[in-house]
Amino acid sequence: MISRSEIDAKLNLVAGRMMTLKNNGMEEKFPISLIDIDCWEWPQGVGIFGLYKYYTVSRNQEILSFLLRWFDERLEEGILEKNVNTTAPLLTLAYLYEMTGKKSYFNLIEEWVDWIMKEKKLIRTGDGCFQHMITGDPNDGEILIDTIFMTLLFLAKAGKILDRKDCIDEVNYQILNHIKYLFDKKEGLFFHGYNFNYNNNYGEVHWGRGNGWYTVGIMELLSGATVDDAIRRYFLSVYKTQAEALKRYADKENGLWHTVIDDETSYIEVSGSAAFLCGIMQGVRSGILKREEYEDLIQKAMLHIMDYISEDGTVMNVSYGTPIGHSKECYKKIPCCPMTYGQALMILNLQEAMMDYWH
Repeated sequence: MISRSEIDAKLNLVAGRMMTLKNNGMEEKFPISLIDIDCWEWPQGVGIFGLYKYYTVSRNQEILSFLLRWFDERLEEGILEKNVNTTAPLLTLAYLYEMTGKKSYFNLIEEWVDWIMKEKKLIRTGDGCFQHMITGDPNDGEILIDTIFMTLLFLAKAGKILDRKDCIDEVNYQILNHIKYLFDKKEGLFFHGYNFNYNNNYGEVHWGRGNGWYTVGIMELLSGATVDDAIRRYFLSVYKTQAEALKRYADKENGLWHTVIDDETSYIEVSGSAAFLCGIMQGVRSGILKREEYEDLIQKAMLHIMDYISEDGTVMNVSYGTPIGHSKECYKKIPCCPMTYGQALMILNLQEAMMDYWH
């Protein structure tokens, strides 16, 4: 494994760079910037969660101050819309509430949970699945694998804070149904989405980062939420099947993964690769996966993923926000640029690599 000192140096660079990310002139196609760190959307939600996780081990007060200031400024500005994706920042806010006890944070957690659960304003589609609403578009009849990370991790955390078992039950139900409609048993990988209006998985593409939301998201969920043993075993059986498929499709040269996992002509995509590597390493460390079966892959991938961190800490080869495509070509055409979730998933990966187990 790469030395701790080298990993720590990269961690500092990646975290520092994320706190300064701005749109560099790229024309964006969504109502709220997905690049600018000072916006309330899902990429920033993933980004600040990565920063929070880094703070828990580094105790860097600059990071904590940044996070508190970020929330205070965003809440003062006002949140444009409640939807699946704009729920993502609430995960970190829930953890910060536990640290600070701020009443305004607690009130927002309660309000957002009521929107999801009691008022049922988060639209349900077939089988009661959370419709993947995004800012400005309800995405009629659509579910995405992304929802696990963007909404369900928060709902599980909020359920624990509010002592609401119904929230945990809802999380379990939603994940079970997302597996039902999105998991490709033949390949052991997830499709990006499903549409109940057409009863199909669009282009049936095994998109990299989308699969990564399950790999790293299910590890995060099971580390913090109380999940019934039978359901836990089921989630982990899917996770292990996915890990086996990821090992099979890892690039032979560098151990990383392509943006279309099973298409080696598509580009190496680093946010998804970081998520896979982090999730697999967590599985090995916790005894879910056998170390001897994944050791070589982990060593190779860790060595090469470091090459995608620039001198200023920017994580490279990260694909921009990706709508569901009807063909592999749609995913190959998504441009790459610095993104907060790319920084965050790299932070999670490097933090895992810092654990005593790997040294």
